[in-house]
Amino acid sequence: MNNSTLFPATVMPDKDWWYTLWPDPEAVLRAVGIARNRQVVDLCCGDGHFTLPMCKLVDPGIVWALDMDADLLNEAKVLCKDYAGFHAILGDARELPKLVGEAVDYVFIANTFHGVPEKQELTKAVFQSLKDGGRFTIVNWYRLPRETTTVLGQPRGPDTALRMQPDEVKAIVEPVGFKLERVVDIAPYHYAAVFIKQ
Repeated sequence: MNNSTLFPATVMPDKDWWYTLWPDPEAVLRAVGIARNRQVVDLCCGDGHFTLPMCKLVDPGIVWALDMDADLLNEAKVLCKDYAGFHAILGDARELPKLVGEAVDYVFIANTFHGVPEKQELTKAVFQSLKDGGRFTIVNWYRLPRETTTVLGQPRGPDTALRMQPDEVKAIVEPVGFKLERVVDIAPYHYAAVFIKQ
């Protein structure tokens, strides 16, 4: 896929350092409250690094994995092929309500929100897709200088200027109708901002 159609600075990283940084994605999902028998969207799922453990956690619930990159989405499909509740959707995250077609319990997005040009528009799409009381979790890099966020000996992650602190995310998301429920620290460089639909 032409990377110019993707959100800026959100291209899937090399697997070697990605899996070093996130050795236990299931623990991250548990920490933010994803649980059995839920209807969950892995928004901008990439190659399925979080999608497979999400399928395991919510089974026999439903997981929708959505991405704009057909090659990466195919990787997620292969990983999750044994789960009857798994659905892959090729499309734009900003079209979420139309693409999923029903209200869900949870929307999870990791390492992408910083690069979304119209963050509040995406947030509105998520709001429309959630049931009342549903949750929207955004996993982001803390605003640390990029040269200090090293994995396998090299600086990783988006440019420092693109990184967002939890209060900056809150200022964008809450006006849409969400309330920040909590912030979960995800060592070494990330946090998860968990919002609830009021």
